[in-house]
This record gives sequence, structure tokens and C-alpha cells, in this order.
Amino acid sequence: KVEITSQNHGFSIIKNSLSNQISVTHLSLNDQTVEGIKCKNKFIFSVQYHPESSPGPHDSRYLFSNFFDMIHKHQGEYAKKI
Repeated sequence: KVEITSQNHGFSIIKNSLSNQISVTHLSLNDQTVEGIKCKNKFIFSVQYHPESSPGPHDSRYLFSNFFDMIHKHQGEYAKKI
């Protein structure tokens, strides 16, 4: 799947510096920089672009759905720890 996004290359992740607990979820087709990661053992994910920006404002909408689904699924687990 290809998404049209607004990039922010002020910072980038060095792919081979990631621990084995983090997987790469998104790569830039232009320069192969890491654009997204996900922790394998925690409920954390991130992207290094602006998912709400134009020209394809709905290309990355699934990221927001994934975030809300994760919150709803695991909210009880975190409430018990607080």
C-alpha cells in the first residue's frame, strides 16, 4: 500500500539501531528512511510523517482508527496499574 504524506526528515531512525522489540511498519519509497515503527511488547506505534496532511488527507486515516481501537481494547489494563 502506498500513502501520499507530508514528510518531516529533520529527524530519522537508523533502521539497524532498533532493538528486536521494535518492528518497522512504514518505509519511504523515495529514500528508504524509516517512516513508522511499532513496539512488539507494548501498545506503542509511531509514524514520522503528518498523517492528516494533504494531498491525500484520508490515506492514513487508519492510523487514527488503530489508535482508538488500541485505547478501547486496553484501557482497563492501564487503569489497574494507576
